[in-house]
Amino acid sequence: MTVNPLVPLIARGEADRTTTLAALALEQSLVIPADRRAFLHLAQRAASDAPESAAFFTLLAGGEALAEERLVAFAAAWGVTEAVAAAHQPLPGCQAYPAYVAWLALNAAPAEAVLALTANFATWGGYCATIAEALRRHYGFTDEACAFFDFFAEPSADLERTAAAAVRAGRDAGQVDEERAHRYGHLLQSYEELFWSTLHGPMPTA
Repeated sequence: MTVNPLVPLIARGEADRTTTLAALALEQSLVIPADRRAFLHLAQRAASDAPESAAFFTLLAGGEALAEERLVAFAAAWGVTEAVAAAHQPLPGCQAYPAYVAWLALNAAPAEAVLALTANFATWGGYCATIAEALRRHYGFTDEACAFFDFFAEPSADLERTAAAAVRAGRDAGQVDEERAHRYGHLLQSYEELFWSTLHGPMPTA
């Protein structure tokens, strides 16, 4: 898997403030609500046959709603107004991740989707912890502006317990194909890295 090229630059305070980091805010403003809707759909799909998975996705969707609220301050710190957001052309490489999450919401067995998503949590959380620290140290951000990344950087015991219960119930019910779930997780992690490498590359002009 490709090594994330952007987060180390942010960690050293070398990421471009007016393009790369503003683009991060803009792209996340599209990713978060898309993922939330996908998780709600998964919760609905799982409600009757896999209630443990439904509980996991409901918890995830609630977290995305909280994250979306916190993202506002980060975007505002880069001067991202409603007009700027409306004019932004989404970057395909950044939106591949939520597109695949939406695919999972339509096609994956719920417990397999749980496994795939949790495989990427530690990576994403580590990136967020690094970014939050760097924003304070190198870019002078307030706690409010860093709250989006702080939120994801903190491990959630409730989420871990709920995920474990969902996977356990899925396995007991014969609803988990381990090889397929691994494939889903590998693709998610690849799309995660594509998100960061896309932001690291030249920003499109049109």
